Amino acid sequence: MQKLFLKIGKIPSDNHIRDILDNIHPERLFPVFDLIFEIFRKNGYLDAFRGINRNILIAIDGTQCFSSKKIHCKNCSTMNHRDGTITYYHSAITPVIVAPGQKHAISLCPEFITPQDGYEKQDSEIAAAKRWICKYAGKYVVRWTTILGDDLYSRQPFCEELMELGFHFILVCKRESHKTLYKLVDLLELTGDLHVVTKKVQNGRKTEIHTYRYANSLPIRDTDDALMVNWCELTICDEDGKILYRNAFITDHKITAGNVASIARSGRARWKIENENNNTLKTKGYNLEHNYGHGDNNLSTLLATLNILAFLIHTLMEFTDEKYRLVRATLPTRKTFFDDVRALTRYMCFGSWDNMMDFMLKGLEIDIPSDPG
Repeated sequence: MQKLFLKIGKIPSDNHIRDILDNIHPERLFPVFDLIFEIFRKNGYLDAFRGINRNILIAIDGTQCFSSKKIHCKNCSTMNHRDGTITYYHSAITPVIVAPGQKHAISLCPEFITPQDGYEKQDSEIAAAKRWICKYAGKYVVRWTTILGDDLYSRQPFCEELMELGFHFILVCKRESHKTLYKLVDLLELTGDLHVVTKKVQNGRKTEIHTYRYANSLPIRDTDDALMVNWCELTICDEDGKILYRNAFITDHKITAGNVASIARSGRARWKIENENNNTLKTKGYNLEHNYGHGDNNLSTLLATLNILAFLIHTLMEFTDEKYRLVRATLPTRKTFFDDVRALTRYMCFGSWDNMMDFMLKGLEIDIPSDPG
């Protein structure tokens, strides 16, 4: 290791490295996200991530990556409690490309929820989401993109901004937060003018009844300038009539009997941001919420970005590295894989990543695939 630092007498301590990293803004890593996205695009891997009208589906959601009652920095958000205590935390918008039936999720550049220069009001998830779509509209809109989000995002200002930037949207629409829209839905149902499509769907050995209700051109709010949106609802029941799932969405895609199922499937893919992305980052070995170091400036958000980037690289390897894919298919969990790599590299020095994969394949008694070409 010392040979790597020719002019350094001693290997830097982990605390010294943290001090250095504290001054590096997370955006310095964003070109790597862009580079990996281009690899997915150029190799045609994005074709497996298409939804309604062959759109790329980008799910956006906020997630917390640090919380403490004591440790904090100038970029922390704060939560004041009734007992006088304060919780300091970091959170971020973590957009991911998802698709119905696709087990993988492609992480994109995060947008951290952090105090903004010139603003006294604390930053918010919706404000961070607006910054993100403004930054990346030029990159993703040209590839026909639909934004997915929960009920927090299905408000007129955000929907209008999406449309002005060229995005489409499919957003969760709850009855309690869209009373005007649902009054009209109920009226259409009473008059028999609400469209209904019912399908039987085989889910393994079980038969499900999928009922879609939809209507076009409904006002999103009770104002003269209300944006007109299209609404659909999916209810899934078993053969006995027990409700297994119900959710509703608003979208700018025109809804027909022919595409309502595709729109609902695309909207439901939003849950992958929790299951395949945020939950994996927090509980499957990446430990996103662990305090690896906080610093005074950028350390906490930089390390969180590195964590997300590691997950993205591992996702890319599932598509491009057959040896990695074979090892991961054999080891039961990501955590097992990480633990094995940690144990091996503690005691052994491999000439390359490929050498380590060969070693692991041999130890797991898996045939080593021949190198391409």
